Amino acid sequence: MSVALVMSSPVDFTRLYRAEVGRVWRVVTRLGVGSGEVEDAVQDVFIIAHRKLDTLRPGVAPGLWLTGIAVKVAHDYRRRAKRKPTGPLEPATRVADLGIAPDELAARRDAMGLALRLLDQLEATQREVFVLAEFEQLSAPEIAELMSSPLNTVYSRLRLARARFNELVALEGA
Repeated sequence: MSVALVMSSPVDFTRLYRAEVGRVWRVVTRLGVGSGEVEDAVQDVFIIAHRKLDTLRPGVAPGLWLTGIAVKVAHDYRRRAKRKPTGPLEPATRVADLGIAPDELAARRDAMGLALRLLDQLEATQREVFVLAEFEQLSAPEIAELMSSPLNTVYSRLRLARARFNELVALEGA
């Protein structure tokens, strides 16, 4: 995790991009951006980040800052997709080949596809806090700050999202 990359001096944007592009890709994918738009969404996140680089406060983890931008971009992409559906969107289930056996790679892709289908059934704000807490391992206070939401609201959404996700998993197994 790149949270250790805390900026205290001017930001080297190329270094920031290389360190955080994987996280941004995961976040927009898990937040429901369709596979045909993931690359565009990631690019949008970094364009916005470059434009707003001066708003990155010293001592703030840039990964957390970029995650906040990614959440907003993913939200915009999902909203646009609802207004202008172009057909069923397949979730982006790309998994990097790290020398993994083909059967293991296929199992990971299937698991990711299932997880994304289940996430699609969560209410949007619940999905956001669930992804940030469970997949990105952010704390509730970090999520609250990122989403400009009261901490108790984050805890409530997370509790509801976990319950609903577990219910969907149980239904899937039945």
